[in-house]
Amino acid sequence: MTYLVTFDLLLRWTHFLAGIIWVGHNYANVIQRPNWRPLTSADLVNDQSPRFQALLNREHGVFRWASVVAWSAGMLMLWRYGALVGALTLHGAFVPIGIGAYIGTLMMCNVWFVLWPHQQKVLGFKPASVDERVRCARITHLSSRTNTMLSIPLLLFMAIGAHGGLVLR
Repeated sequence: MTYLVTFDLLLRWTHFLAGIIWVGHNYANVIQRPNWRPLTSADLVNDQSPRFQALLNREHGVFRWASVVAWSAGMLMLWRYGALVGALTLHGAFVPIGIGAYIGTLMMCNVWFVLWPHQQKVLGFKPASVDERVRCARITHLSSRTNTMLSIPLLLFMAIGAHGGLVLR
């Protein structure tokens, strides 16, 4: 029985810390660089340009994998507590956490299926013309900002699900 309590605590902290890394990365981008603009063709023609090098030096893998860890830990917690089906079917008191789970799923899909494929072209990991890289830089910028904005209702619904779900019964 003690190992289950320990596992649940570890799972909750894993979800919490991975979520901070994932969402924190988006907030750091907005707060540290509120006037950031997507890369231009001048930035991408020269791989030694200061802006391009700054982009390469930032860590891109940690926040992507943090999304997977946070999402997986969240789904596992819902399953462990017997709330997964109720959350996914938006039933009763599980509606808020279910909406949060759907927003989190959308955000993770945005990272992996929109942001990352385009970011690979921007970074030169996949071949692309300069014009294509500029277009992709704009898409990654908007994709990242979208996740930042989605994280606000995500956190709200997670908090309501954990602390105010009984109000909806």
